[in-house]
Amino acid sequence: MVEQQEASSEDAVMTRIGQAVMLLHGGDREEARNRFGLLWSELGADGDALHRCTLAHYMADTQDDPGDELAWDLRALTAAEGLMSGERPDGHRDSLAVQALYPSLHLNLAADYLKLQRPDAARIHLRQARDAADTLEDGGHGGRAGPGSHGGHGGHGGHSGYDAGVRAAIERLELRMRGM
Repeated sequence: MVEQQEASSEDAVMTRIGQAVMLLHGGDREEARNRFGLLWSELGADGDALHRCTLAHYMADTQDDPGDELAWDLRALTAAEGLMSGERPDGHRDSLAVQALYPSLHLNLAADYLKLQRPDAARIHLRQARDAADTLEDGGHGGRAGPGSHGGHGGHGGHSGYDAGVRAAIERLELRMRGM
C-alpha cells in the first residue's frame, strides 16, 4: 500500500510537470514558469532527482535571460549526475531515463554557452552531447535508443526518432560553431 502511494505521488509530480510543459509548448511561457517555480519550491533541494532533472530541464526553456537559462540547465545536469552516481541502483528505470536525457542536457548547455558567447564551454558540452548519443547507440541504454523507443532503430539514419532528432540538433549546432 505504501509503495502504491509513493508511485502515485511520483506520477502526480510528473503529471504536473507534463501539464506545465503543455502550457509551455502551447505558448504560455509565463504560466509554465510560474507552475514550474511552485513545483520546484515544493520539491526542494532534496526532492527526487528525476523530478528535479526533468523540471529544471523544462524550466530552462521558460527563461528570458540566457544566464538564467544556463543556471536551470546546470541544475538539470546536476540532478542527473546525482541520480547516476548512486541515488538509484544501476538499471533502475529512472537511471535509464536520465541516461537517455544526457545528450539533450549537454546539447542545451552547449547552446546556452553559445548564446553567452562562450564557445569553448559550448564545444565541451557539444562533444559530451555527441559522446552521450554514441553511448546510447552502442547499447549504453540497455538496448533502447531514447524515450519512447521500443527497441531496435527506427526513423531516419537507423536511429530512433528521439536519437535522430538529438543528432540533427547536434549537427546544426556544430555547423553554427564552425566559424568560431
